[in-house]
Amino acid sequence: MSLVRWEQRFRAPVSFLPEWSPWAPERIVYASNESGIWQLHAWDLATGTRRQVTDHAVGLLDGTPTLDGEGVLWFQDETGDESGRWLVQPFHGGKTQEFLEGVPHGWSEGLTQAPGIVAAGISNRDGFAVYVSLDGDPANELCRSAEPVGVGSEGGFLRGGLSTDGFLLCLGHAEHGDLIHPALRVVDPRTGVTVGEQLDQGMSVVAKCWSPVAGDQRLAFDHEREGDERPGLWNLSTGERHDLSISLEGAVFVQDWWPDGSALLLQNRLEGRDRLYRYELATGEVEPVAHDLGVIWKARVRPDGRTWFLHEQGHRQRLVFDDTGAELLTPEAIGPAGRPYESWHFENPHGQRVHGFFVTPADSGGPFPVMMFVHGGPTWLDLDRWQPEVQAYVDAGFAVGMVNYRGSIGYGREWRDTLIGNIGGPELEDVNAGLRDLVERGLADPARAVIAGYSWGGYVTLLELGKRPDLWICGMAGVPVGDYEDGYEELSPLLQAYDRALLGGHEPKDVPELMRDRNAINFVDDVRAPVLFVIGRNDSRCPYRQAMRYVEKLEERGHPHEVYVFPTGHGSFDVDERVRQAGTILDFLAHHVPGVVVPTS
Repeated sequence: MSLVRWEQRFRAPVSFLPEWSPWAPERIVYASNESGIWQLHAWDLATGTRRQVTDHAVGLLDGTPTLDGEGVLWFQDETGDESGRWLVQPFHGGKTQEFLEGVPHGWSEGLTQAPGIVAAGISNRDGFAVYVSLDGDPANELCRSAEPVGVGSEGGFLRGGLSTDGFLLCLGHAEHGDLIHPALRVVDPRTGVTVGEQLDQGMSVVAKCWSPVAGDQRLAFDHEREGDERPGLWNLSTGERHDLSISLEGAVFVQDWWPDGSALLLQNRLEGRDRLYRYELATGEVEPVAHDLGVIWKARVRPDGRTWFLHEQGHRQRLVFDDTGAELLTPEAIGPAGRPYESWHFENPHGQRVHGFFVTPADSGGPFPVMMFVHGGPTWLDLDRWQPEVQAYVDAGFAVGMVNYRGSIGYGREWRDTLIGNIGGPELEDVNAGLRDLVERGLADPARAVIAGYSWGGYVTLLELGKRPDLWICGMAGVPVGDYEDGYEELSPLLQAYDRALLGGHEPKDVPELMRDRNAINFVDDVRAPVLFVIGRNDSRCPYRQAMRYVEKLEERGHPHEVYVFPTGHGSFDVDERVRQAGTILDFLAHHVPGVVVPTS
């Protein structure tokens, strides 16, 4: 493996999907790592000029133009713990200043704009609150709750918060105590009076985007009444809800409207790969939007009806396209292509069909050293997406297995909800069944099996090393949950609510029997394999202290381990830092796994 080759993949510039205001669509804002750290950039389509807006040491991924296109907005986090405040800078450059007076420091729960009004959600140790600013005045608190409440579930120019005319505001909330199955409430943003509610008990309802036509009070949303995600329309002028009938296998969710309100842009995700469709509201006709299979992170419809989307594949880096196939933000360099992802099915011990992906070296045959690379979340999934880190492991000689264990999203509500009240069990069963399947296929050498992952994947890694020490030659735990109980008090308020939902409505201390069997630190004395830890100093998702408590237990018994601490939070937006981390991991693997090659030049 060439050192230059794998570093080029990490360093190849990539961008997020550009964001624009419907009122000023020529003023574009996007995030890119072209400067070496993820920063915001402004792009004036009328003149073709581009400039870097932010130059922040931590970096940031999410920004949006102001409604009139005269400014660039972003949420600035000073340490990497993800808390901060909203800032604004003139679109063509100038002084940066605070955007919303009267909104306290905290964790962002979304920001949405409409004519004459801005609404923002903030959480902190005092709870969750939504603030509203009218005509540029200081913001006032509209509502407050001890349980999660916010104005949207995605970044950029939030279309699911304020209606196009600004007369209605949709709040996503978990005031019923279940963040995994959120509900919707639409209120008058000037008085806080409730206009309508949508709660599907034990199922998720997520606001996506209001009709772009002023005065049209239809809100597109995603629901789970059919098991898989499906789109719906809620007409607030009549109160009528209409769940759309879509005959597509897999999850289908809303991305955007066409500008005249006649059609919806839908995304279909089936086994970790995506397609886009136009859905005609008058006829129910579904028409595909042409593109290759892969992963679509976000898609939007321009005023001229063109669709822009962010697309990548396991062997090819992220790029921005339109529906004609034109590339919109051509990077200065394209990283070397990687090995393609193979879609993969196998059975777990309960006879259930599990899906995932595996990637193997270019050399034919096997068996190879194998890494079971476990995704985070747990309500997330492995996709056919570009991961330079995975490709670096493959270049080093590994077959890499990625399992969408029970608890993953994208395979229906029942599959995802298996972990509620039962964390740390089904994941191990499914990952280990995947390892057995790769061994049986002749792709994996069981004597050279590595377990690795970040966040929840780090939690699963530590549980595997403690509960199934016979399986693994070594492990890499990235930003892990090492002591589940100890970390709870340091989590952000939203993550605390997520933990309670995941534990069936309880805090960790209230489920002592489950914690005894599923808290990784309780099995630290059974770990036999060397472990590498990669830990963020200011992590508010998997806090530093609880991870280090696990490390200290290994130190007490003199067990071989290494610790790499980086200065920000749950991950780094700095490309150099990511390269350093990957190099550290590769060196560790080469030291402990026979046949793994360390890049030298």
